[in-house]
Amino acid sequence: MSRGRMHYRIRIFSILFVSLWSAVLPANAQVNVTQEHNNLSRDGLYIDAAFTPSAAANIARDLTFDGTISGNVYAQPLYVEGGPNGPMVIALTESNNIYALNATTGLPIWSRTDIGPPVPTTPCGGFNPTGITGTPVVDLASRRLFFDALINGSPTKHFIYSLNVDTGVTTPGWPVDVNAKAVYNGIPFVSLAQEERGGLALVNGIVYISYSGYVGDCGNYHGWVVGVDINNPSNVNGWATTAIGGGIWGHGGVASDGTNMFVVTGNTFNTGGNWMGGEAIIRLQAGPTWTGQPSDYWAPTNWLSLDNSDTDLGGVSATVIDVPGATPSQLVLALGKDSNAYLLNRSNLGGITTAVAQANVGGTNRGTSAVTYHTSQGTYFGFHNDAGAVRAYRITATNPPTITFAWSMSQNGRGSPWVTTTDGTNNMIVWYAATTASGDQRLHAYDGDTGAVIYAGGGANELMAGTRQWNTGMVARGRIYFGADNKVYAFRVPGAPTPTPTATATATATATATFTPTPSPKVSPTPTPTATATATATPTATATATATATATPTATATATPTAAPTPAAPRALNASNVTANSFTANWSSVSGATGYGLDVSTSSSFVNYVPGYANLDVGNVTSRNVSGLAANTFYYYRLRAYNGNGTGPDSNVIRTKTRPH
Repeated sequence: MSRGRMHYRIRIFSILFVSLWSAVLPANAQVNVTQEHNNLSRDGLYIDAAFTPSAAANIARDLTFDGTISGNVYAQPLYVEGGPNGPMVIALTESNNIYALNATTGLPIWSRTDIGPPVPTTPCGGFNPTGITGTPVVDLASRRLFFDALINGSPTKHFIYSLNVDTGVTTPGWPVDVNAKAVYNGIPFVSLAQEERGGLALVNGIVYISYSGYVGDCGNYHGWVVGVDINNPSNVNGWATTAIGGGIWGHGGVASDGTNMFVVTGNTFNTGGNWMGGEAIIRLQAGPTWTGQPSDYWAPTNWLSLDNSDTDLGGVSATVIDVPGATPSQLVLALGKDSNAYLLNRSNLGGITTAVAQANVGGTNRGTSAVTYHTSQGTYFGFHNDAGAVRAYRITATNPPTITFAWSMSQNGRGSPWVTTTDGTNNMIVWYAATTASGDQRLHAYDGDTGAVIYAGGGANELMAGTRQWNTGMVARGRIYFGADNKVYAFRVPGAPTPTPTATATATATATATFTPTPSPKVSPTPTPTATATATATPTATATATATATATPTATATATPTAAPTPAAPRALNASNVTANSFTANWSSVSGATGYGLDVSTSSSFVNYVPGYANLDVGNVTSRNVSGLAANTFYYYRLRAYNGNGTGPDSNVIRTKTRPH
């Protein structure tokens, strides 16, 4: 065969491969990630066919991805395709810096470092500095990025920005001065009292931003939701708690079912025993507007006690959950600092009353986002709590639904989990990054049905320095991206294709053009929010990295490399120290294991687990005290070893019986 003919056939094959890959992409892979936890429901679910359990067990950091940025990161990165410069990862920092990074190389496509200075400190002990905290949102139709920035000035103000996501240029008429525009029932918005932690939501042409107070719970803050019409930024509406306090603290911010918005508020002050918007799930209509009717809010009957003990209901942002077969089936979840999970009928919240379902789920829950997912075993929600555990619970398809324990795994840190699935139902994997100094700053992955360890953090290269509390990862094209101080990290499963531009992505001479945003006449005079940008904010020649659009799909996406060895099965040994309500489980060590998962059941077939002992991660030890048991009862235990390559097979089963008394 001639060399020219061979090249011709290769090119035709590449075109066919790209076409076929594009045809199956909507069903098999997540493409654009435009908001916190991927969906308006804040379910944290990513569909990507590359994330099989065997592939997930061998995920590794992509050391060719640079990801260098400047500033501390509390916001989830986003992923956007379809632009002239190829696929981008969007990252924002507390230094008020915005970056569009090439999704393959991690090098800047464009950046903005001229938005305005962040606040060095805040009166109530906020972040240092405080700038952009909440996860932004992208409107793909208009190719715009929306975010809130706190900008130091006289006075300091929150500004809501709109940028062209492909170039970084500020949209005419923006930013919006929240101080000047937002008011609710005579309550003015005061930037120095309000902190913006939660992810933004875009619902039917309106971008919604939620606010709480700063760390320390001081100042005359309110729980706020501000809405801005993205096509008419002079049209600004707001809702606020009537009482002082009632902050919306969760990382997920505003959740939505596509029509209504849901937020969860925290403790309020000086109410005189009259409920005034705190400790509640609030349902908002477009605007936002709020009817004040019981159908549009719910608070527990002990809301005043929660107020007085600073036990916020609003520790975790709202999660919208549908449970087929349950009555009611359209639900919304709140997780409180009081260790309780609450499920409400989101079609009629009911006012101050008992919840549709309520259960103590252990540990304090605050600042984070939960996840929800469906498998053949049922509907779950999962979260990470301050007690150092990633936990999952199942919601029964009954009338009314109930909350039942599924699994729990020990894991320190304070972050928000996310979930991958190959097709929306199968191979559910719950991911968590153990953030902050108390965590190991590594990725961890668990089977969505059982909690079995799938990935235990990897080796030296997989350590992520400078991870911040509450944060969460993002999934696209067989990769996980996670934002940390001065860095976006990329992890790649074996066989993942290289992110590629769409067929229209061609570099042009205009890619190096500079821009100068024009100050908006609607913004109050201040030198910072409309600072003119120069070449530092421009798209650069990195756009040429997209020129080989048809060459990159040659990474055979269906190939599955042979997995590295997982540990052998440990040998379970007889129990010791048996009492009426406890015993010590023992086992032999396994070469190469970095930890063990322990199951304890009242049946030899392990149909039901003792609460808290379903694949409990006990660390790298060879014994564990099992407590809280019934007297004169047979118990069974088994375990499995794990390391960075995955989890090994089950051990033999040991039976033991607690003493009569």
